[in-house]
This record gives sequence, structure tokens and C-alpha cells, in this order.
Amino acid sequence: MSWLSNVRNALSGIVPGAKQQTTDNLWHKCKGCGTMVFAKELEENLHVCPTCDHHERIGPRERFAYLLDEGSAEVLPAPKAVEDPLKFRDSKRYADRLKAARTGTGEQDAFLNARGTIHGHRVVIGVQDFAFMGGSMGQAVGEAFIQGVEAAIRDKAPFVVFTASGGARMQEGILSLMQMPRSTVAIQMLHDAGLPYIVVLTDPTSGGVMAAYAMLGDVQIAEPKATLAFTGRRVIENTIREKLPDDFQTSEYYLEHGMIDMIVHRRDLRERLATVIGYLCGARKAAA
Repeated sequence: MSWLSNVRNALSGIVPGAKQQTTDNLWHKCKGCGTMVFAKELEENLHVCPTCDHHERIGPRERFAYLLDEGSAEVLPAPKAVEDPLKFRDSKRYADRLKAARTGTGEQDAFLNARGTIHGHRVVIGVQDFAFMGGSMGQAVGEAFIQGVEAAIRDKAPFVVFTASGGARMQEGILSLMQMPRSTVAIQMLHDAGLPYIVVLTDPTSGGVMAAYAMLGDVQIAEPKATLAFTGRRVIENTIREKLPDDFQTSEYYLEHGMIDMIVHRRDLRERLATVIGYLCGARKAAA
């Protein structure tokens, strides 16, 4: 079907009084190659550009829909956390930033868990949402991560985490950094229970999240061309006074240097996760 047919079909379905499609939601400009892609086509292609294969950022509920077996997904309620513990204010009040992020995403914070199955394998999935204040890690994200670990232990299932973050949430100061050791202890709880911890690194993953649970997976997977970093490229270049390679801090660079195990295209991720989970859980049962 041509793009013209797609547009005609979309416009022909307009119902008086219903919310109308506009040029703002009918087309999407690819951030990789700049091509204008019909929004419906992009959605059907798992939000991957059909021209250049650029993987667009997606939220938790889209991930759950793509990965979990139909009818198996159960989204876990967001855990309670103290809001605005420091009464922080910069150009805006932190409370106002939270309110705006919740209105924009429909979620309570930047991390959401769901339980379900992938090809029949039980699993708990945690997804970080970059659209919520850059996926920044605060107390609510730390609580949600621990909630996911506890759910996985109860279900005797692996915990799969999709990271996407600019780092720790500055509005919570030291309290945000305390989530790093908390998440490390939670991962050890998984290991003590003999359960796999699988990390899928997506664009971008950086800062405190990269230094915490993002690089502690039993298996490290990444989406293609994702930006993965602890600190910014310019900071490193100014520190070492050298020009870094063009592909520095990308999935491909990490794979070449042995820091991740594999790069998996979004269309293949469901099958690959099912294979990895089946292998790890099968090995665990055989050793029991």
C-alpha cells in the first residue's frame, strides 16, 4: 500500500465530532535519517524507521504489548514514595515538574513493572520511561525496581529490565544516589534466589543508572545504535585531551569491546528473550 493510500484511508475514516488527525500526528520525522514516515506505518513497524532502521524511543506499555504473550500482561501498580522530599526548586518547583510529567505520560513515575509470559515463560519486566523527566532515577524509580525484583522472586521468574535514563534525579539530591546501592542489593537478592537478571539497554542509558543496575545483568543486550554512557563525550575528551572514535558510547562500540553480550533488533527481541530465558531457567532447573 502506498503512502498516498495510507493518507486517503486515514482521512476517509474521519467521523464528525471525533478527534481529528492532523499533520502533527499523521506523520513522524525520523530522528535518524530525517525521513517523514506515516505514523501508522511506524507503529506497525514497532516504532523502527523502515528507511534507516532507527529505533525510536517507546514507553513501558508499548514494550509490554510488543513482548508479552497476548492476554498475559498484568501491570503492577506503582509503589508509593515520598514526593519532593527536599522541597526542591530551580526555575520551576519540582512538584510542578512531576505534575507535568504525569500529565504528559499518564504514568506516576519513570519506571513501570509488569508480569506475564514470553512464549509461555513466566517473566517480570521493568521498563524505564525516558519521556518521564528523562527517565531520571529518584526514590520512586528505586522503589519500583525493588518491587520488580520482589515480584520476580515471588513468581520464581527472571527479571528483565529495559533501561532508558539520563541518570540520577538532581531534584532529590543524595536520596537519588542512594538508589544505586539499594538496586545492587536487590539484584543480589535475585541471585540468591537463583533467578536470572537480564538487562536490555536502550537509547539513551547514562549517568547513575549506567553505574548502577544497567551494567549488572547476567546477560547484557542492547538495541542497535543506542547511546550508552556514564558521562558525556565532551567531558571525557576535555579530561583526556584526545579525540574519541565516532562510534564511541554506542551499542556497537560496547559489543566490540566486550562490555555487552549482543545487539538485538526490536523485531527479534521477543524471540531472543524467550531463547535466553528458556536456556537460563532450564539450566537452573537442571542444577536444582
